[in-house]
Amino acid sequence: MAELDKAVFGVEVENYELIKAAYDAYLANSRSSHAKTKTRADVRGGGKKPWKQKGTGRARFGSTRNPIWRHGGVAGGRTGLENFTKNLSRNAKKVAVSQALSLKNADKAIVTVKDFAIKDGKAKEALKNLEAAKVAPEEYTLIVVSEKDELKLRATQNLENVKLVRSTYLNVFDVMNADKIVFEDKAVEETTKWLKGDK
Repeated sequence: MAELDKAVFGVEVENYELIKAAYDAYLANSRSSHAKTKTRADVRGGGKKPWKQKGTGRARFGSTRNPIWRHGGVAGGRTGLENFTKNLSRNAKKVAVSQALSLKNADKAIVTVKDFAIKDGKAKEALKNLEAAKVAPEEYTLIVVSEKDELKLRATQNLENVKLVRSTYLNVFDVMNADKIVFEDKAVEETTKWLKGDK
């Protein structure tokens, strides 16, 4: 079994601000901007003035597409062009992942295996490997591998509580939401090099 480097898996977390910032950034950057409302220019009708300007005793209006009218356009609504992305520096992301892994390690939620070997690409085989690593089927499990080959993907993609990720693509969202994290020995080495800046 690979030894977990304290510089990556044993970081002291004084506060959770950076972890929260990285978590929020992941969610924000996954968000798509599809919502779009119709402005008064997009609403059908309204070409004719509803009533004459003066003499009716009512307020003056030039169009039924006015935003304060029922079935009128929306003022200040979504355009579909909103940008929700949040940026964190590369170093800040690495520190946040190290902190998240350290918290999981402190909770004894990290398990290392020599190799998460899959020969037939069957889900049963993946479950057998998890059972050998003493991981319960109902636990949400993050499997960290050095290479995401086709057999490993096929064996895990239909397992509801399992997610497969490459070692250098770890993120705070997946780490913090996992009940258990299963690392291949080679993935531990690659993660350590990546987060320490050796790679």
